[in-house]
Amino acid sequence: MNENKSDGKEVDVRDQIDPQKLVEKQMKDVKHKIVVMSGKGGVGKTTVAVNLAFALASKGREVGILDADIHGPNVPKMLGIETAVPTASPGGGITPVMVPPNIKVMSIGFLAQGADVPIIWRGPLKMSAIRQFLSDVQWGPLDYLIIDLPPGTGDEPLSIAQLLPDVNGSIVVTTPQDVALLDSRKSVNFSIQVSMPVMGIIENMAGFKCPECGADIDLFKIGGGEKAANDLDVPFLGRVPIDVNLPISCDEGKPFLGTYADSDSAKALNEIVDKIMKRTEG
Repeated sequence: MNENKSDGKEVDVRDQIDPQKLVEKQMKDVKHKIVVMSGKGGVGKTTVAVNLAFALASKGREVGILDADIHGPNVPKMLGIETAVPTASPGGGITPVMVPPNIKVMSIGFLAQGADVPIIWRGPLKMSAIRQFLSDVQWGPLDYLIIDLPPGTGDEPLSIAQLLPDVNGSIVVTTPQDVALLDSRKSVNFSIQVSMPVMGIIENMAGFKCPECGADIDLFKIGGGEKAANDLDVPFLGRVPIDVNLPISCDEGKPFLGTYADSDSAKALNEIVDKIMKRTEG
């Protein structure tokens, strides 16, 4: 809404309001806010975030996904909505893209000029974009807002910690090998230092069942995520075994839990979701 000043220039009334107040106003109807993060890339963080949202929505919860990975927004790809375009809301702001079963999605990927065009921004621009995703997107009442962060402990995680001081907690995704665990421990300590509760660690790509003989094979070792959780005195949410169909479903834009619900990996993910719901809903 614009108002005319005496000098003839128009001023957006929103510019006169504390940006943090706008975020608080938009987020007041979101019951639970969960951050999904990792210490390094390639551990399946976005896969976990997307399937977590899908599982919660399948259980009748109102769910939103905020893709806060400015430089590598992969949520639209994994949900098969790369060409979707958010629309202007009649009441002002932006209407998020809807995905079955009733998931609201917002990502910088919807606004980029092309899939191969990089976002070359410094920290202040990234924080401004994340703030707008929280304050200008018409999320409406939600049971859960899942925030998918980029790897590491840089601008985006810090922005979320500052903008959402009431976040329920962080979920740290890691794989079992030592290099990933080293970085995941930094993510846990980051959460602690910014006063963000740690909901727990998920050990992804933990073991593989041979399709021929059924034997369990520890491709990337196993148990490292659980050990890290015990060492750091944070909850261990569970381990998810490797499934060759999981990356295929991601590439096809079909949530794994919906397509391969009877697989061991899907069952493991659902058990993790049940733990999260028990933690948040009691």
